[in-house]
Amino acid sequence: MALNFRQAEILELARAEGRVAVEDLAQRFDVTLQTIRRDLADLADAGHLDRVHGGATLRTGVTNIGYEARRRMNDAAKTAIARACAQAIPDNCSLILNLGTTTEAVARELLGHRNITVITNNMNVANTLVANPSCEIMVAGGALRRTDGGLVGELTTQFFEQFKVDCAVIGVSALDREGDLLDFDLAEVRVSKTIIRQARQTYLVADHSKLDRSAPARLASLSEITTMFTDRALPEDLAEKCRGWGTGVRVTEGG
Repeated sequence: MALNFRQAEILELARAEGRVAVEDLAQRFDVTLQTIRRDLADLADAGHLDRVHGGATLRTGVTNIGYEARRRMNDAAKTAIARACAQAIPDNCSLILNLGTTTEAVARELLGHRNITVITNNMNVANTLVANPSCEIMVAGGALRRTDGGLVGELTTQFFEQFKVDCAVIGVSALDREGDLLDFDLAEVRVSKTIIRQARQTYLVADHSKLDRSAPARLASLSEITTMFTDRALPEDLAEKCRGWGTGVRVTEGG
C-alpha cells in the first residue's frame, strides 16, 4: 500500500507514541473526523495499525515497541503513577524492581527513601538509584539486553529465588480484559513470575495504553497483584473482577 503524506505522518506518530487519537489527528491535519477514520482504516488494512475505540495503536502483537519510543510514551502519566507507587513504599524495606520504563520512573521517585534495599535486573534502575546513598542496590546476573538494559535468563531467575522481599514493583507490556498480564519475551516472563513469588506484596505500574495492546505470553493475573497503579479507571467489567479478587486499583489524579 502506498501511503499518502498524511497517512505516513500518522504512522510515524503512532511509532513514536504507540497510540493515536482520531480527534487529535483531525485537529492536527485540519480535516474531518471521517477522513481520519478512513486513514486509520487503510493503515489497519495494510497491517500497520490496530483500530481501538477513538483511534488506533501501533500493531505490536508479536514484537514490542522500541525502548526509546516506549520511554517517551505517556511520560506524564508514568511519572504520576510512579509517584503514587513510591508513596506506598515505606522506608526501611526491601523491594524488587523489574524491567520497564514505568518501573524506571518508580526508581526516580525512590531517591528520597531511606534505608531501602533494591534488588533489580534493570541496569537503568540501578544507575538511577546510585544517587540515593541510603539505598543498597543488588543487581541480578544474566544475559544483558542492550536494547533496554535488562538482564534476563536462567541465571537471573536463580538470583531472584534467593530473596524474599517486602514488595515487588513490576511493569507489563499489555493487559487484557480478562485481567491477564501479557508480555513478549518468554525469558522475561519467567523472571517476572519468580519475582511475584518472592514478594510479600506485588505492585503493578501500568498506564492506560496497556489495555489497548496485545502480547503473546501470559505473565500472571491481576488476581496475583496486591495493587495496580494506573492513570485511568479500568473498564467496569475488569474493575469488578479486581474487586472480587481483592486487587486494589489506585488511579492517579488526572487519570
